[in-house]
This record gives sequence, structure tokens and C-alpha cells, in this order.
Amino acid sequence: MAAIERNVPSAVTVNSRKWAPIMDTILRICRHKLLPIVCAPAISCRQLSGCAHPQKAPQPPAPPPSSVPLVSRLFQPSNLREGQDSGDLTCRSQRLMLQTGLLHPSNPGCFYYLPATVRSMEKLVRLIDQEMHAIGGQKLDMPALCGADLWRRSGRWELMGKEMFRLRDRHGIDYCLGPTHEEAVTELLASQANLSYRQLPLLLYQVTRKFRDEQKPKFGLLRGREFYMKDMYSFDESEEAAHHTYQSVCQAYGRLFDRLGVRWVQVRADTGNIGGTLSHEFQLPADIGEDRLLTCGDCSFSANVELVEPGQTDCPQCQSGTLVESKGIEVGHTFYLGTKYSQVFNATFNSPQNKPTLAEMGCFGLGVTRILAAAVEVLSSDDGIRWPGLLAPYQVCVLPPKKGSKAATLISLAEELALGLSGLPGLRGEVVLDDRTQMTIGKRLKDASQLGYPYVVVVGQGAAEPQPRFEVVCQQNGETLFLSRDALTNLLSRVETV
Repeated sequence: MAAIERNVPSAVTVNSRKWAPIMDTILRICRHKLLPIVCAPAISCRQLSGCAHPQKAPQPPAPPPSSVPLVSRLFQPSNLREGQDSGDLTCRSQRLMLQTGLLHPSNPGCFYYLPATVRSMEKLVRLIDQEMHAIGGQKLDMPALCGADLWRRSGRWELMGKEMFRLRDRHGIDYCLGPTHEEAVTELLASQANLSYRQLPLLLYQVTRKFRDEQKPKFGLLRGREFYMKDMYSFDESEEAAHHTYQSVCQAYGRLFDRLGVRWVQVRADTGNIGGTLSHEFQLPADIGEDRLLTCGDCSFSANVELVEPGQTDCPQCQSGTLVESKGIEVGHTFYLGTKYSQVFNATFNSPQNKPTLAEMGCFGLGVTRILAAAVEVLSSDDGIRWPGLLAPYQVCVLPPKKGSKAATLISLAEELALGLSGLPGLRGEVVLDDRTQMTIGKRLKDASQLGYPYVVVVGQGAAEPQPRFEVVCQQNGETLFLSRDALTNLLSRVETV
């Protein structure tokens, strides 16, 4: 500090006594501010608040949950009671999803997706994201409102016909609500003047609402006017590379359906108004399906009936097998487009020779809401929903005893159990407590069966025994187990979630 006191006057020319009091004040301030720093023991930079040092302090573990969702508070109204006339509800998934409060009807072909359904959809989208990212997909979001000029350039403004929702703005400009986005994504790529072959293959996808003016919407989410779809568009530097991309997407679709635990089949299909030279559909076999499929027992041939001559029964591939017809629900569709759209919009990339070259394209769709409904359709019974395990809105439902029953003292144990299970790493946010203890366990167990929780844990009289046991109903396979708390925790800690 002495050095500081000696140096300060030299920094300011002091020729008058009138500056002396001011300098004394400055020196006192310096002593007050600097002495604690000069004399303080050395500290690490991460101890100083606001330090910008790149080293991060250890992150504390996530706090345990303080509560679990209560069934009585879930917004899941029942719209169709037992014995009520089901009207035109002609398929299982539509009836079950309305009855259990997963959907609420709006306009024809349009629905409110209620909270439990949104949870399942979000899980499905996460699964789709995982598979698309694994093959190099990049997620974006394109406008639902598409200008008519793009569709006129591709020739599809007239081709789509009455299936397209069309509108006109206040300036007299025509638009449509996008049923698909080939034109939009190709125009986006064409706007990138310096795209290099080194950036290919480029796989761009989105998950968004689509709109189609179905003449007769039916079967709930299986054929609606407004729905969610995953649509991916690929850009490659050669036909060979485009076919490789095509196969990688088809394989990713297969992995997705395998993870959902549903039976599926890939069949050759018509390219329709999308266009291109190669197309496949992914179908879930179901009697309610609107697509007719032909498969050969002697070889790998399978196709939509649209690709086979009417009345043909001989396999066109092996010539010896007999074609067998079945029905399916289309949940995915893939197309190899070639340069159909890139030529119209001049979507090019710079080749290794630095020459503009048209991109080879493909497009690949998954019906998100249709997959959800189709899985319910093929896995469920008439009495209750059976979800693909990964898509269940909640994995575990805990049922406390009824108030006033002999086991009523165990209600607090059930609450504590639900809280403990929700603390397991894979079950955070996946456990609900059916707190409607004015109802019998039997009635709540029936509701849980209808809603399709994969695991229902009943806290009954067995939990009061010297060695407490909990009844566990495994909805996926119909088994009922009686487990200790440790065994129950061990079982549920292995549940796979997404």
C-alpha cells in the first residue's frame, strides 16, 4: 500500500493545497478496497461467483420426485360408457380411444388429442427421432401454408384434385394446407447455390400436421383429415447413392416397428401422385385394413394388389408360388423420386468437377397418429387397450386400498411406494397413483385394464403381512405376480422407456 500511496500523486499533477483533501479521500478508498484482496488467502477461480472459467462445478444429482400424478386429476374424460350405442364406431381403436378419454371428436376427421395421447405421441416421435438421427437425418420444420405457385410448377396443383385443402388470402393469392412437402423442400434446396457433393447425402425431415380433404373420413385416427406425419426427403449425388439411402431408410423403418413389437410387412406399391420409379408400403396386417395385400409363400414377393393384374394368382416373381390375399393398415410409405422434382426446381449441387448437377431424391413418410391408432388396433382386445410397451402414456399405476376397508391403513404405504418407484431412473414421470379410494380396487383395476398401463401394482392386505407382498398385474402378457418390495423394484427397474 505504501507503494500505491507514493505512486498515486505522481499520476496526477498536484500543485495546490486544495487537492490534498481529495487525495486523502482517494487513498482511504484504495486502502479499503485493495487490502482485503491483497491480504486474502489464495482461492480457486471456480470459487468466485460469475467466473467465466471453462471448468464446470460438479452437477448435483437430480432431486427425488416430490409427488406423483394422481388419476383423479388427469384430464381424461370418458366419452362412451358401457352399454352406450357406439353408432358408427366401426373399428376397435376408435371405440377404445374415445371410450377411455384419449380422443375427443371435433370436426369430421379431426380430433382433440387429450393429454395421455399426447404423451404417447411424444414418445413415438422420440423413437422416430432416434432412428432418423441414426441414419443421418436432420430435423427441420416447414410451413403448413404452401404457395400454389410451387405446386403449379410441379404440375400437382391440378393433379391432387379435391383431396387438397385450398384457400386464398386477402390479396387473391392461392395457397394450400400442405398434404406433403416435396415441392417446398426441393425449392429450399434449390435456394442453396453453393451446396457441395461433400454435404451429400442430405436427409431432411419433419414431424408436423398434414391436411387431406378425405371424402369419407372414418376409423378415427386411421383415416382423418388432419393428422401428424413424419416426412423425410433425401438428396444424393447419384442414382446408386440414392438407392443406398432408400434401403437405409427402409431398414430404419423396420427397426422402428420391431421396437414397437408389432407385426409388419413391407410390400411393393404404386407411386401414385407422388411419382418416381420405386415405392414400398409398410403395412400392419389387420382385418380392418383398407389395403389389400398379396404375398407369395414360395418367395419373398409381396405387393399391394394395385400392382398385380386383376385375378392373378400366380407369383410374378418366382412363377411357381400362389399369391395369398390379406388386409393391412398402411403406416409408412417410401419413394425413390430420381430427378422428378430437382429438375423442375433446379435443385443442384457442385460435383467433384465443380459442375452443377441435379440431385437424386427420395421421400419417406410415416403416419405418426396412424401408427398410434394402428398399434392399438392390432394389439388390443375388445375390452381394453394394449399399448406397445414403449408408447404407454404411463408405465405403472399404483392402486391403494379402498377407504373404510380392512386394508385402509395401507393407503399411506401405497403413496410412499408410488413415490419410491417414480424415483427409479427409468420411471421418472412414468408412475401414477389411482387416488380414487372411494372406489373399490376391482373397479379401479378394471379401469386400469381398459387404459392399458403395462404394470398395475395393487396394495392390498398382502402388504400388511410380516413379509409384505404386492400384487402386480402385467398387462402385456396377462400375468399376475405377487412380489416383495425388493422384487417389485427389481422388476420395474428393468422397464424400458424412451
